[in-house]
Amino acid sequence: MGKLIRSLRQEKGLSQEEFAFLCKLHRTYIGALERGEKNMTISTANKLTKVLGISMSDFFSQLEQME
Repeated sequence: MGKLIRSLRQEKGLSQEEFAFLCKLHRTYIGALERGEKNMTISTANKLTKVLGISMSDFFSQLEQME
């Protein structure tokens, strides 16, 4: 999951700090998600996908394809 979040964030040209700010989350939390150290809630997934401009179903479909 973390690799996908990082990839999508980078495609948008956002730093972790910018992404965290837009998601209203802490930068260290975004880093931990990207490294696979933390799991996210549905609420957090919703925040991330809104900022990334994709639907949650698209996000989880891409995640499923990566596995």
